[in-house]
Amino acid sequence: MILINLLPHREEKRRQRKRAFFVGLGAFAALGAAAVVLWYSVLQQMTAAQESRNDFLKTEIARLDTQIKDIATLRAEIEALKARQKAVEDLQTDRNVPVHLLDELVKQTPEGVYLTTIKQNAQVVAINGVAQTNERVSEFLRNTLYNSPWLEKPELVEIKAVALTTANREQRRLFEFSMRVSLKRPQATAAAAAAPGAASAPTGAPAAAPGKPS
Repeated sequence: MILINLLPHREEKRRQRKRAFFVGLGAFAALGAAAVVLWYSVLQQMTAAQESRNDFLKTEIARLDTQIKDIATLRAEIEALKARQKAVEDLQTDRNVPVHLLDELVKQTPEGVYLTTIKQNAQVVAINGVAQTNERVSEFLRNTLYNSPWLEKPELVEIKAVALTTANREQRRLFEFSMRVSLKRPQATAAAAAAPGAASAPTGAPAAAPGKPS
């Protein structure tokens, strides 16, 4: 028997292909939407994790800033304490400077040199005196330059020959001189200032300090 299909098969195939196309398109759209939702969820989780890390870092930074401020405050307090300690040490040393100055002048003044006035202004000491010869003055300058732990930078201001009359009415030719010398603090100053003998010594300086007798 011969069967004859009288239905419009072409239109039916076209409808089937169209249906399959839309079904595939919907499936791809669903897959795309699922992928977008999944990626968005992953991004949300990553963003939340990063925000949590950021909050942790902000907290730690704030804590470190507080610690840094505390350290800076401690350093400032330490520097202030050091400055006060140095000021006290300097005062202790300066209190005994006149004693050391007179002691050094007695040690370094050669024979034949007589000191008439000593004036201290800050770290500079002005000295006036009389010497028997120029060589005695030069020796005095060398002693204060090389042999003294307390005196430095001696500078001769003036020297001139004068004729003086002695008690026996004899004319003697002497040399009046004026010089400047600077005070310094040697390494052993702190220990010397802390010694009982130095602490109990008088602090005033007389107007004149005689040198060693000739």
